[in-house]
Amino acid sequence: MAEQKFDLVVIGSGPAGEAAAMSAAKKGMRVAVIEKRQAVGGNCTHKGTIPSKALRHSVKQLMRYNTQSVFRALGEPRRLTFPQVMQTVNKVISYQVEMHTSFYARNRVELIVGAANFRDADSVEVQLPDGATEIVSAKKFIIATGSRPYRPADVDFDHERVYDSDMILDMQHTPHSIMIYGAGVIGCEYASIFAGLGIKVDLINTRSSLLEFLDDEISDALSYHLRDMGVTVRHQEEYARVVPNDQGVIMEMQSGKRIHADALLWCNGRTGNTNSLGLDNVGLEANHRGQLSVDEHYCTEVENIFAVGDVIGWPSLASASYDQGRAVAAALAGRGHRVIEDAPTGIYTLPEISSVGKTESELTAAKVPYEVGRALFKHTARAQISGERVGMLKILFHIETREILGIHCFGAEAAEIVHIGQAIMKQPVPNNTIDYFVNTTFNYPTMAEAYRSAALDGLNRVARL
Repeated sequence: MAEQKFDLVVIGSGPAGEAAAMSAAKKGMRVAVIEKRQAVGGNCTHKGTIPSKALRHSVKQLMRYNTQSVFRALGEPRRLTFPQVMQTVNKVISYQVEMHTSFYARNRVELIVGAANFRDADSVEVQLPDGATEIVSAKKFIIATGSRPYRPADVDFDHERVYDSDMILDMQHTPHSIMIYGAGVIGCEYASIFAGLGIKVDLINTRSSLLEFLDDEISDALSYHLRDMGVTVRHQEEYARVVPNDQGVIMEMQSGKRIHADALLWCNGRTGNTNSLGLDNVGLEANHRGQLSVDEHYCTEVENIFAVGDVIGWPSLASASYDQGRAVAAALAGRGHRVIEDAPTGIYTLPEISSVGKTESELTAAKVPYEVGRALFKHTARAQISGERVGMLKILFHIETREILGIHCFGAEAAEIVHIGQAIMKQPVPNNTIDYFVNTTFNYPTMAEAYRSAALDGLNRVARL
C-alpha cells in the first residue's frame, strides 16, 4: 500500500478546498487535494452554482428574444426544450474544469482522485478509482467536502419524475408542469428559470413568506414578480405524502390539498458531505445535517483538522467558501485569521437579488434611527435602453451619522451593482456615509447612477424632518 506525506491535505476541490490549497501552496506548504470526482470543481462547478447560473443566463436570453419587439423581424417567439438549454450549460462546465485543473499544475498541488476516509488524526486512506488504496499522511487536514441535497426517506428519488437539485440538471425531457418543494434560494431560482421556459410552476413554501432573511420590501418584490411570471406560490404548506406514477407526481399536503405536476423538484435543505469520511476514527461528530462545528480559526474539535465551506453550514455561498479557504490557509501559516461574516447575498432569480448589511426589520428591532433612499430602475436611462426596467436599489443609512447600514438591490445585475455600496460601507469612518454617492460623479447612462438617485431621495427625506 503506497503512502505519501504532506504538510496539508485538503479533502474536496470545490471553492473552499481549492482556495485553501492554492493559498497554502503559495505560502510554501506541500499540499495535496483529494477529490472524489474525476474532475475538479466540486458541486459548485458540476451541480450547483455554475450550471444553475449558466442555465439561468440562457433562459434569460430566450426570454429577452421572446419579449422584445425588435427581434420579431427575425421570426416568431421560440420555445426551447430543457435539454437544448443544457447544451450551453455543459460547455461552461467544461471551460470551468479546464481552467481550475490548470491551477493545480501551476501551483504544484498534488491532485489525488479517490474517496478519503480518516484512519486517525494524521492520515487518511484513499480508495482509488481502480480499487487500490493509498495512505496519505499530513500535519494538517482541511475538510471541504461541500454538501448535497437533503433527501427525506419517504420520498422516492429513484422514480423518473422525482428530482433533487443535483439530479434536475440531467432531466432529459421538458415537463409541462413542475412542482418545487422548498422555497429557499435554490427553489426560488429554479422556479423563475422554469417559468422563464414557459413551464407551469407550483412553488411550495413551508414558511409564511419567501426568503425571510431578505429585506421585507425585496421579498415582497420577488413574490410579486414570480407570480407575474405565472408561478403559483403556496405558503405555509407541509407535505404529508409524495405519490409518483407514470403520468406525474401527486403531493398530498398536511392541509388536505392534493397538488399534481408532471415532475417534482425537491429543494428543501442540504446536508454536509461527512457521512463517508470516517469521522468516528478521529473523534468528530457531525450534526443532524451532516455539518461540522468550528471555532473562529475554522478548527474543529481536533486541533489539526479544519473545516470550511458548505460543510460548516451558514452562509453556504461559493463566495464565502473561497474566502474561508484563504482565511484558514493564512491561519495555518501563522498570518492571522479572518472570520467571514460580511458576504453579500447573491440570489440568481429572474430578476436577481443581492444585499449586504442590515434590513429594515433588523434596524427597527434594534431601535436604530435610519432612513431609506430608493431608486427605481425604470427611472434610469440605462435600464430604459437595455429594457431591464424591473427593479430598484435601496440604501439604508443612519439619520444622524449618515453611515450606510444596508444596501438592497432587486433587478438586472443586482449582484454586480451591490458591490459599489459594499465598498463604501467598508470604508473607515467618516468615509462610509451616503454623502459619497451625492458628491461623486457617475458615468451616464449607467446602472451605477441609481446610487446617486437613491442617495438624493434618502437625504431629501432627512431634510424634511
